[in-house]
Amino acid sequence: MALVSAPLTGGPLAGRPLAAQAPAASSGVAADPDVLGAERLFSAWLEGQIAYRGLPGIAVGVVSDQQLVWSKGFGLADLTARRPMSPSTLFRMASHSKLFTATAIMQLREQGKLRLDEPVAKYLPWFTLRPAGSDDGEVTIEELLTHASGLPREAGDHWSSNQFPTGEEIKRLMADRQAALPPATRWKYSNLAYTIAGMVVEAVSGERWSDYVQRHIFDPLGMAGSSVDQNVPGLTVGYGRRMPDGTRAVIPFIDARGMAAATGVSSNVDDMAKFVSAQFRAGKTGGSQILSTASLRLMHRVRSVEEDWTYGTGVGFWISRIKDRTYVGHGGGYLGNTTQTLIQLDDRVGVIVLTNTNDSDPSAIARQLMATVGAAVAKAAAPKPVVVAWDPAWTRFAGLYRGAWGDQQVVVTKEKLVLIDPTEPNVDDQGTLEPLGGGRFRYLAKSGGGEVGEVVRFAEENGKVTRLIVGDGYYARVEPPAN
Repeated sequence: MALVSAPLTGGPLAGRPLAAQAPAASSGVAADPDVLGAERLFSAWLEGQIAYRGLPGIAVGVVSDQQLVWSKGFGLADLTARRPMSPSTLFRMASHSKLFTATAIMQLREQGKLRLDEPVAKYLPWFTLRPAGSDDGEVTIEELLTHASGLPREAGDHWSSNQFPTGEEIKRLMADRQAALPPATRWKYSNLAYTIAGMVVEAVSGERWSDYVQRHIFDPLGMAGSSVDQNVPGLTVGYGRRMPDGTRAVIPFIDARGMAAATGVSSNVDDMAKFVSAQFRAGKTGGSQILSTASLRLMHRVRSVEEDWTYGTGVGFWISRIKDRTYVGHGGGYLGNTTQTLIQLDDRVGVIVLTNTNDSDPSAIARQLMATVGAAVAKAAAPKPVVVAWDPAWTRFAGLYRGAWGDQQVVVTKEKLVLIDPTEPNVDDQGTLEPLGGGRFRYLAKSGGGEVGEVVRFAEENGKVTRLIVGDGYYARVEPPAN
């Protein structure tokens, strides 16, 4: 590996020219003043990170539903040639490849060609593994996709030797491997598991994994720059971590060979934005639908979690909790390239961070991008609520209501109707009645009780309130005792 020197001289941004910003989408969101201000703030922060940490280059993008609203390259894709970074610069996406493998499996499932609960050996008869315990049971396809298979992390020393095994070598290797853990006992990240999942795709579809992904995912989504294990023009130069003398090793192209399904895809911000947008198509029709609504929701749902529930796993996706929000996405680390996507499904906002060195921490950068530009985009794109003005006549709804399973009390606070269970020990365990108009309200609450989101109405007879109706159930008004 060659070494390059990247000294920082002549000011904080010397030697780090910024690539021209890609044209922003011509939408109200992209032109929103708060969004533009957040872009300037984030850009200034990231330029400082690149300068003071001596990072070669970074490309970022922010997606709002079906639009890439902002993308930009920072620093250099090639330090020697002084090639600027841009949103079209290609990167080794590393473990983001697993998302395409999981998507392929879900497509085959939709076609009725496999089930997630089936044993892997049904499609790969050569798949044998010495058990970790006395009664491990068979590894299923779902366990491969959710990192619950118990398989060893790797198929060999390829991350040290840079010599990845072929598919045939992996098959021979499996005959002598022992499971690290019994399946379905705990989460254990495994590149080998996704390599095997890619082989399931090949066995079921009759296509090479790379061909399948190209035809059924890249092409339908218009990901024209993306490829599998090809040293194509436009690929960034990869750099190792910064050494004490300020140099970084130049990383040559390394073919993932038989492990491409786990780590072999190359892509860029422009293309990954299209894949992120595909995650927002649940419940939509038209456009490039590569998966059904049911499949998307299954992939985004938590299947396993860490004990503190900071991180979890869906089908393919990593799922994380940051403060009170839940995100899906993935990270990737290939020698010389590290990557991160972070997607907030409720806001329909996603961020993409691609870097060309090992020590850039794209996860931290993605969080900052989401907290600044992503938050501004979410606010600008949010539908403006139809506010129903407070009606003083609603105070007549206040009072106690009795049902077969308990009581509910409607309390008037400052221009708000609050619904509480008077027997609950915690006064914070309450819901609010959001006015919808026409005497209808929606029940909103922190907890996910059965009534959350239901329409609430009040029945009246002869000018007197007689019932509180929540969804399909009702409570009878309890008249206060006469003085």
